[in-house]
Amino acid sequence: MSDSQSDSQMVTETPRRRFLKGAALAATGAATLGFPMVAKAQGPISMRWQSTWPQKDIFHEYALDFAKKVNDMTGGDLKIEVLPAGAVVPAFGLLDAVSKGTLDGGHGVLVYHYGKQTALALWGSGPGYGMDANMLLSWHKYGGGKQLLNKLYASIGANVVSFPYGPMATQPLGWFKKPITKADDFKGLKFRTVGISIDLFQGLGAAVNALPGAEIVPAIDRGLLDAAEFNNATSDRILGFADVAKICMLQSYHQNAEQLEITFNKAKFDALPDKMKAIIENAVEAASADMSWKAIDRYSKDYIELQTKDKVRFYRTPDSVLQKQLEVYDQVADKKATDNALFKEITESQKAFAARAVKWDLDTNVSRRMAYNHYFGKPAPKKS
Repeated sequence: MSDSQSDSQMVTETPRRRFLKGAALAATGAATLGFPMVAKAQGPISMRWQSTWPQKDIFHEYALDFAKKVNDMTGGDLKIEVLPAGAVVPAFGLLDAVSKGTLDGGHGVLVYHYGKQTALALWGSGPGYGMDANMLLSWHKYGGGKQLLNKLYASIGANVVSFPYGPMATQPLGWFKKPITKADDFKGLKFRTVGISIDLFQGLGAAVNALPGAEIVPAIDRGLLDAAEFNNATSDRILGFADVAKICMLQSYHQNAEQLEITFNKAKFDALPDKMKAIIENAVEAASADMSWKAIDRYSKDYIELQTKDKVRFYRTPDSVLQKQLEVYDQVADKKATDNALFKEITESQKAFAARAVKWDLDTNVSRRMAYNHYFGKPAPKKS
């Protein structure tokens, strides 16, 4: 090429050509430095979960509610599919399945893992030292419970990230063929419960069988159980308790402060982007509030329906039975604390928190009974 030709091309180079040349040089430089020209788009992360609840139970609905919140809040970048109990593993096998990665996550209650480590039941079984479930969640988040739960799961080699959430109302004493009038009525009774409540009702003289929710009513129907407890008016109605028993005893200390649990396989959770982890943690708290509000609405409706449509009679558990529960629970807890250092550490932490939180609550909040009677004038459930 002659000098005149070269000069001519330089003169006639257009602004567009200069732009394209600059872009090409920039691309070459970027490639040299190791920066990709275009970030490769990644598809959504999918997770397969299972709950410990039958598909028709409101607890499974709570699991679906949480999954939807996460799916919506991530804009579909994380998609959680929730299967009902038994779809992959039995209800009591959830912890192992999530820990091993057979499932990416799950929805249940800590007390279902009682066979792995009895101290896990302290997130739900027993009187909670006067705390309700929301107070117990407060202890978990601000009183050291989260750190103790991590320590507890590490002690049994569970490869999970756990989020207790969803405060439950005090659970009924249970469903019976006739009212419970004294503690001795439990002697020889074939009864269903779970967690430390197993030891408590055994201490009252019952023959206890721990069964998942879906198996309880069929067991009563076949005569394998005389009586049972599960959780709340809506779950109990959906599961068919009113078809096999017409007496329900309200109020008990056996599960006064339980909550639900969301678990992730730890390796799967740790691999998520930080932003997604933050969304999950906030979705847990949003779901916890939503669950407690939905529970008030649904349980109160089904409480009325059980009485009007299903002809169930509700009785308040006698104070003598409640007092006996506390005495037996203390004996059970003292023995377990002697044999299990983590059990002792957790109960001491809960007691320290409850001593101030419950006193504050009792001293601060006015009784709702007077206001209810003033406006509605309806009596409390009759004493047996």
